[in-house]
Amino acid sequence: MKYGSIAAGSKETLNTAKDILIEGGNAFDATVGAIFTSMTSEFALTGAGGGGILISSSKNQYPMIYDFFVNYPLNNINSNLDFKKIKVDFGNTSQDFFIGKGSCAVPGNIAGLLQVQKEKGILPLNVVLQPAIKIAKDGVILSRYQSYINKLIKPILTDSKMGKQLFIKNKSFLKEGDTFKNPNFSTFLEELILNGRDFFYKGEAANIIENTFSDGGMINKQNLNNYKVFKRKPLKIKIDEYEIFTNPAPAYGGTLVVFLLKILKKSKRLNSNIIDLIKAMELTSVVRSETCLNPFDEMEISNCLKDSILNKYLKSFNNENFNNENFKSSDLGSTTHISVIDKYENVVSATTTNGEGSGIFVPEFGILMNNMLGERDLNPFGFHKWKHSGRLPTMLCPTIIMKNNKPLYALGSGGSNRIRSAIVQIIINLIVKKMNLKDAVESPRIHLENNNLFIERDIKIPKNTYTNKFLINKFSDKSLFFGGANCVSINQAVGDSRRGGVSEIF
Repeated sequence: MKYGSIAAGSKETLNTAKDILIEGGNAFDATVGAIFTSMTSEFALTGAGGGGILISSSKNQYPMIYDFFVNYPLNNINSNLDFKKIKVDFGNTSQDFFIGKGSCAVPGNIAGLLQVQKEKGILPLNVVLQPAIKIAKDGVILSRYQSYINKLIKPILTDSKMGKQLFIKNKSFLKEGDTFKNPNFSTFLEELILNGRDFFYKGEAANIIENTFSDGGMINKQNLNNYKVFKRKPLKIKIDEYEIFTNPAPAYGGTLVVFLLKILKKSKRLNSNIIDLIKAMELTSVVRSETCLNPFDEMEISNCLKDSILNKYLKSFNNENFNNENFKSSDLGSTTHISVIDKYENVVSATTTNGEGSGIFVPEFGILMNNMLGERDLNPFGFHKWKHSGRLPTMLCPTIIMKNNKPLYALGSGGSNRIRSAIVQIIINLIVKKMNLKDAVESPRIHLENNNLFIERDIKIPKNTYTNKFLINKFSDKSLFFGGANCVSINQAVGDSRRGGVSEIF
């Protein structure tokens, strides 16, 4: 490895990271520049109107989390809230989503990415953002995967005049092979170079956003001015000689990953059979619903790692007659992930998301705002129930695995609550089953949701008293449903084929 190891969600995202590393930047520069590029090349998955989580490790330094996920707006909710249901057709099924101005939380991507680059990068911001500016201005040719995702959420992307201008050409919705351009976003990035995060959170952009949401929304300049990026100490679990670091509370995803791994570790079933894995997944869903009861305690999820709680669920895990009423299913979760290791031994793993998108654009800047306040999985107590500003919970859990104080792997995935299923199975594949990185990522996966057990091909579920209660949904091939895990090591990089991932070591 001369420059670095990269795994990302699109070739344009990867090429940006690659060019920045060759230019002399480090993994932080490369990740930030690549994510800004992905805001065009993976428009339906992430954007300036969304939020994210980044975990990093530098030589001889303890891993660190940058939390720049979205905030609940501090505002009085009124009866004129623009919050509406929209149906998305998935072919053999359909699903309702909630969009509109009342679905938009306070974005964190701009604040977080600029802070990471300022504190950890080594190149000037104009160099880091130049590839993204060019991509937004010149456009990207839509891949099969990106055109498929766009088509899924077409009703959201085209719910506004701006969306129609961007995605409909010659009276037809953009398809594979067409060029998608967003010149207004290019102009926005140039403003960021000149004026930094203040342009978005305090300056002209903040004024425009407040005006956009004055009728039917909750985001205003006060919410934007008050937004903060948090640095957090990651959660850690040790399995044999490996140390796994991931995203802590108030996020849900990392805590639930650690809970599941601890159940398997304590029961000495890390090298578990399929039944044990399904049962651990079910208990992980149960502990979330039974632990998170207070909508005003954003750190409540961390209680599930207390010994008293763990031991209670460990007893259930070892009970052959265990049964349970399952919890509600979650939304699609439009999310993307990038992992980078550079020659300086910096390791960065970052997941960003825009939800499914709210349908609400800030047209002056080509920015589609998130719909996090309209995602059931992020609002387990119901919509618009909060009484103070604060972080929404998230399933995002970028992860680093270390051995002997040296990073071995950086990994993460898109896919709403399928993220934790993917991450757990990859971790087990890598450090318990000793698979190489490619096999660990591409091996078939399972996911338990409600009373539905989803399985990819080549997985066989034994018929017994426990599994008979599940409705088995077997996929004939790998599917984006099971996440998109883009993972790297010093010697290998793997972009998950399920979501059109790409990778390169150079």
